[in-house]
Amino acid sequence: MSDESGTKNTPGGPEASTPGGPRPEPIRFFGTTWVNHDGGYAARRAAVAAGSLAAAAVSCLVLRFAYEGLEIAAIGGLATTLVVVMFAVCSALAFRHTWDGFSKRPDPDRQASLRGLLAIGFVGSLLAYFLRTLTEAPGEKLYREEYEAAREEYERRAARRAGNPSKRKRKG
Repeated sequence: MSDESGTKNTPGGPEASTPGGPRPEPIRFFGTTWVNHDGGYAARRAAVAAGSLAAAAVSCLVLRFAYEGLEIAAIGGLATTLVVVMFAVCSALAFRHTWDGFSKRPDPDRQASLRGLLAIGFVGSLLAYFLRTLTEAPGEKLYREEYEAAREEYERRAARRAGNPSKRKRKG
């Protein structure tokens, strides 16, 4: 959170509604509607929940076709079992990692090292996204805490500088 956006504050523009200070960080699919739950926030949550659930269902269908391909190829029971277990474990780990990412900022180095695992376990990530959208925008709680802390800090700093410094009484 910073109180400088680097963009010009134009009348009627997106920055015109925020009178200085930190600006809320946009969330994917929600923008900044999560701040006041306006601008179609409820409809967006419903659409994102339905979309992530549909994507998870289609993904499971694709994985089923892959499993049937392994069965047709007759590569053996052990290899087929290992592939199924790999997808199940990776999906569980991806679910947990995605779920934890909604409450704290992930470490970029760890995120990079888990990229392959998260790609394999994409179904778990989609399900975590679906479940979180049932209660809030994914990451909303984290973003709200950060935004409110930044607003409080900004207001404390603004209160210290309030008034005309030339009119203050000088000691001495």
